[in-house]
Amino acid sequence: MMGLMGSLVQLYKEGLLDCMLYLGGVSGSTWCMASLYKEPDWSCRLEEVKNDIIQRLTGGGVSWMDKLSKLIKYYQKDNFSLTDVWAALVISEIVKEIDERPLSHQRSQHGKDPYPIYNVIDKWSNRAKMEADVFFEITPHEVGYSITGAFVDSSCFGCQFDEGVTIKNQLEMETLYLQGLCGSVFADGEKILKELLKIIKKLFWLESDAMCNQASSGNQSDIHSLSPSHVKQVFQVTSTLVKLNLMIFRDEDPSSHIEILNELLKGKLNKEETETEITLQMMSEEIVRKGIQEKTLYVCEQYSDLLQKHLNYKGVWMAVIKSIELVTCWIWGTTYNFLYNMTAHEVSPHILKEKTRHYEDAGIFINSPYFSVLRKERHIDLIISLDFSDDDDPFETVVQTADTCKKLLIPFPDVQVSDEDKRSPRDFYVFESPNSPTVIHIPLFNIINCAGEFTKWKKRYKTFQLPYSDEMIHDLLEKAEMNIKNNKVNLLREIQKIINRKSTNLG
Repeated sequence: MMGLMGSLVQLYKEGLLDCMLYLGGVSGSTWCMASLYKEPDWSCRLEEVKNDIIQRLTGGGVSWMDKLSKLIKYYQKDNFSLTDVWAALVISEIVKEIDERPLSHQRSQHGKDPYPIYNVIDKWSNRAKMEADVFFEITPHEVGYSITGAFVDSSCFGCQFDEGVTIKNQLEMETLYLQGLCGSVFADGEKILKELLKIIKKLFWLESDAMCNQASSGNQSDIHSLSPSHVKQVFQVTSTLVKLNLMIFRDEDPSSHIEILNELLKGKLNKEETETEITLQMMSEEIVRKGIQEKTLYVCEQYSDLLQKHLNYKGVWMAVIKSIELVTCWIWGTTYNFLYNMTAHEVSPHILKEKTRHYEDAGIFINSPYFSVLRKERHIDLIISLDFSDDDDPFETVVQTADTCKKLLIPFPDVQVSDEDKRSPRDFYVFESPNSPTVIHIPLFNIINCAGEFTKWKKRYKTFQLPYSDEMIHDLLEKAEMNIKNNKVNLLREIQKIINRKSTNLG
């Protein structure tokens, strides 16, 4: 997020930003983009916009109640998945806001800005065979598969389709969800479970207070309300389930918590109770993940029925129970498939027959948005590849892209990088071949802007490190800005070469 911000600010200062036609991003870069595109024509006043964003990131966060309200709203969707949980509980905490603007809001306010292209991947497309429908792009106007060319209006993304006809509308995707969808590569099951545990504890106190208020007012109209002891049991069972799964994520022995769960469930569940306890006892000895998953799902199902009838905050409890199920199954980015039951020879048959698809952070596959800008209709001449990857090899993304383009017959320059460059990268590389776009590759940390401390800077800034302090944000911005400032002449040279080549071809 900060790497892209610093690069854009310096491009603006050097007078180069206004010649950029597209701005593509994956993962954390999309958080920067979402923040920028809140502001009409942000590229004309970028310094001001940058300062506002930094002030937000270093200020107070989103309240617990606001995060919870957003989780409940997402739960009401047809396809509630971990992306919703991640966005509501964690992304809002990182970016320090809940942005509810629909993506289509960006259509008419950015005539002077580069056109935004957010990127994810189709989780179940065949990456091993490098099929073209792995790559999925999201723009203010359309959403779909970059290479195969199958798209739907962005305002309809998430609606239910059959043979190309809308059969059920859904609320339009909002910016916070988009940030969660694009920025899920470092999704941490342990972090999500810890957030759910906090909610369960607060819900217990809210539920207890509600019961006390009912009793003091003499209101006994709700004959189905649980007793305080039952509410306590709901709290104990759900919190134990979360702790049990936390131990699985940490690779710890869950035996003690299985015994606690067994004791809590004695005489409380339906006819499968005896079988459940026997299985759990077996699991405490064998520590089999699948068994823990099955038991978690079973208990959640039983308690969902109970909570629907009795608890005051049943909507919140239901969202929490469902979230526990989703963490256990690790289900992300569930969305109605707009291509369901269609005939489209360019698209893989397995996509056409599925009612839903699952989308996730493109950084899981290739951590750069090359394939959206390489879409043939865009006629790209020059790609400035700003590489912010936390990989040991700062050229991994461009090498992967070159190899994939060969298989998919997409024009892309040859990429040859020495071992020395991989160990100690410079701040400017140019890859070019006949009849392909020129690619300028700029690693964030390099031997030029780090002045002999390349390894130190790499260690200081890690993808999985949250959050950055004010000092770290400004230091990182400075490094990203240096990469552009030091290479203004080189950038202008490559732009001029392309202009000369196009002029010659036209002549």
